[in-house]
Amino acid sequence: MDNGSRINASTLASDEFAKLVAATPKSKALYERALKSLPQGVGSSFQAGEPYPIYLERGKGSHVWDVDGREYLDFHNGFGAMIVGHAHPVVAEAIEHAARNGTHFAAPTKATVEFAELLCERFSCESLRFANSGTEATMGAIRIARAATGRDHIVKIEGSYHGHHDPVMFSVVPNADMMGGRDAPHSTPMSLGIPHSIAEHTHVVPFNDLTVLSKLLDDQGDRIACLILEPVMMNIGICQPAPGYLQGLKDLLHKHGALLIFDEVKSGATVAYGGAVERYGVVPDLACWAKAICGGTPGAAFGGRADVMDSITRGAAQQGTFNGNPLVAAAGIATLSKVMTREAYTYLEALGSRLASGCAQALQENGIPGHAVDLGAKGCVSYRPEPLTNYRDFLETDTSLYEASYPWAVNRGLFMTPGDEEQWTISVQHTESDIDRYLEQFAEFCSTVSGG
Repeated sequence: MDNGSRINASTLASDEFAKLVAATPKSKALYERALKSLPQGVGSSFQAGEPYPIYLERGKGSHVWDVDGREYLDFHNGFGAMIVGHAHPVVAEAIEHAARNGTHFAAPTKATVEFAELLCERFSCESLRFANSGTEATMGAIRIARAATGRDHIVKIEGSYHGHHDPVMFSVVPNADMMGGRDAPHSTPMSLGIPHSIAEHTHVVPFNDLTVLSKLLDDQGDRIACLILEPVMMNIGICQPAPGYLQGLKDLLHKHGALLIFDEVKSGATVAYGGAVERYGVVPDLACWAKAICGGTPGAAFGGRADVMDSITRGAAQQGTFNGNPLVAAAGIATLSKVMTREAYTYLEALGSRLASGCAQALQENGIPGHAVDLGAKGCVSYRPEPLTNYRDFLETDTSLYEASYPWAVNRGLFMTPGDEEQWTISVQHTESDIDRYLEQFAEFCSTVSGG
């Protein structure tokens, strides 16, 4: 596209946001009310959006309704947690049964054990512990890795997000002038309130690059406990691992006595029946799961090698009043054993392929510089012609196109994630007609923004 098209995208974004404001007066009023009790008017900073967030009231199947009574097809799906769709009758029945028999005991239950067994079998895990969020899961995994190795330093990937605990809140969305060199990325804090001294223990390396990690391990390998990464990066749209990269990581780390942690908070139970471990064929030392494993309830887990997890028995602290909560466990058991079967993933693969290929066709036909990624239930469009290989590639995407596409989609009844770093999630309750409705509006968007 030429400069004229880019100006058109900016103008289109302004027009579409004006229409969005006009159509959502109750969301605006609720936002103004919420500001008096909630910073940014939301319960999590990730829920904030321009000009204000759309406040939802209910969901059913593949649809959600906002406080203004507007109905949307949901491709946000709770940042990927709702792969079962909304109010799935099997999950709802399990939750209702658990609620009528006691929602919390802070004591182990049969459901806790059954849920742990399901997760271990599904994700090639020998031993695990429960948590309540992805943040808690990654925090626990890193502590266990440090305890198992007797080392303090960790490594993370440039541009990745692993929750909001201090050790991993570095180089999440660094600006270009704060990143450092490609061969020596800086550990730049994402947030205020993080002690500067923590940066000394967190090292940053690029995704899909074994050379920089190898040099770091040669220099400081005896101090490094682990590397944590999303096996398929989902903080920059979607960036897949190059062939051999994940196994190469594992081999390098083990050579230096360090551990490999997969953050499968987003990819687990979405990209395949067995998550990224199944799709890419590499089993890490530890892994973390949340979001889609619990049917929309606030649960998480982390685990892996039994000898590593045994650090808990030897004195590594891992607690939580709500860990293994019976209501969450019941929802998780229903989700994994009755809804998210192998047949469900075959269905999602077909829908995902239909959606991504349709988006790719619309981009190509209209000369839009972008590409589509298909991982079954997960997928995205990134406004850069070539697929991403790392965070710095993501900085080359055309943000003006995303900024126009978001309000355009919402105004046409599609609920989307706020932020060009996010992805769509398809649920098992989506249909081919839902996919086609998405493609219809996207093709129209591409034609409009290209001046067609």
